[in-house]
Amino acid sequence: YNMGLVETKRGLELADNVNASSFCRRRLPVMMVKNHMAQTLKAATTFIEQGHIRVGPEVVKDPAFLVTRNMEDFVTWTDTSAIKKHVLDYNEMRDDFDLMN
Repeated sequence: YNMGLVETKRGLELADNVNASSFCRRRLPVMMVKNHMAQTLKAATTFIEQGHIRVGPEVVKDPAFLVTRNMEDFVTWTDTSAIKKHVLDYNEMRDDFDLMN
């Protein structure tokens, strides 16, 4: 349940339904597409490999990284990411302090 492979904690009979696609849905590129951080899996994988993504405080460069339920909310852009700067500029949310960097 904590990994996000089954819906509820009710019992072990739900573990019979866990298959390879359940694990694939918890990979970082899939979570990025689901959170609208990337349009395609290929783009999400490229962003990860180039070091634009962090999960919590850690920069992740492995596209096979599995995201747990607890870590879903902590998938963000790195502070120095050019992609993050473009997104903030587009949404007109970039801070004046960030303009100096």
